[in-house]
Amino acid sequence: MAKKQEIDARHYDVILAPHITEKTTLLSEHNAVVFKVSDDSTKPQIKDAVEAIFDVKVTGVNTIVQKGKTKRWRGRPYKRTDMKKAIVTLADGQSIDVTSGI
Repeated sequence: MAKKQEIDARHYDVILAPHITEKTTLLSEHNAVVFKVSDDSTKPQIKDAVEAIFDVKVTGVNTIVQKGKTKRWRGRPYKRTDMKKAIVTLADGQSIDVTSGI
């Protein structure tokens, strides 16, 4: 295994939280984990952050910007904030336990 990458404070600014749903649980069977990430983060930054924090080998990163829904509260419309998600594919034999926390 290569030298462990240094964990920097900016890595924690890139990855905000794991995104746990039924769909993401099904993705975990294919060595993929989904994270909520900051809006201005790039794919290389996300890859570096996941490799540094969790000490795994990342083979691919796909990103999605989920637009905020328009909802109503007390009859007045408002808009939820947009959210950027990253689907991180890991190398074979690697895994991340998202229930343990960062």
